[in-house]
Amino acid sequence: MGNGNELTNLREKAYASFTRHLLARDLLPGQFVSQRELVAFTGLPLGAIREIVPRLEAEGLLTTIPQRGMQIAHIDISLIREAFQFRLFMEREAVALFTTSASDAELARLRREHEDMLAQALAETPTPEMEAKAQTVDWAMHDTFINALGNEIIAKAYLVNSVKIRLIHQERFRIDGRVVPVMREHLAVIEALESRDPRKAVEAISAHIDNARRLALQI
Repeated sequence: MGNGNELTNLREKAYASFTRHLLARDLLPGQFVSQRELVAFTGLPLGAIREIVPRLEAEGLLTTIPQRGMQIAHIDISLIREAFQFRLFMEREAVALFTTSASDAELARLRREHEDMLAQALAETPTPEMEAKAQTVDWAMHDTFINALGNEIIAKAYLVNSVKIRLIHQERFRIDGRVVPVMREHLAVIEALESRDPRKAVEAISAHIDNARRLALQI
């Protein structure tokens, strides 16, 4: 019994470590990597790495190419289109439900976080630290909508897609220099949520996601 749990824990650790290195840009899109290199990166046993390869392949984060090894997912036009379409489908529904289910305190917290971030961005010269903080505020709001559904199947699928979205962000258009417009777009979504009108909230989130998709496809 203990062994099974231990193996599951190692698998989850290996998976979390792989995605962390991917998002930290230690592993780059399109890069070839061996199982041994992944062992060195993650500090986890080869068995755990072997176990997660099929999952990473199924999720489209890794491809095994005969005679060449494993290749990290490429960021291409079709990945961008598909990842953003998935996000739009998921978040429109999540936001519609969140508009009526979120507490006033939750909406007040979201507004306060975004107003503080906007004020800081308007008052100071952008630094990498500030932009990293803004990126965290940005992603946390989207995660809040999905987590509020309380649906594990959706949460897992969304998490895989959000790794792809974050890779696209890093490759195509980081938040660098865009903290102010992004916070303003988020505040428009929050204002729509405060109206408690799901239609308005869906329009606001759609405009925000469409804008991000346009930026990703432009570059």
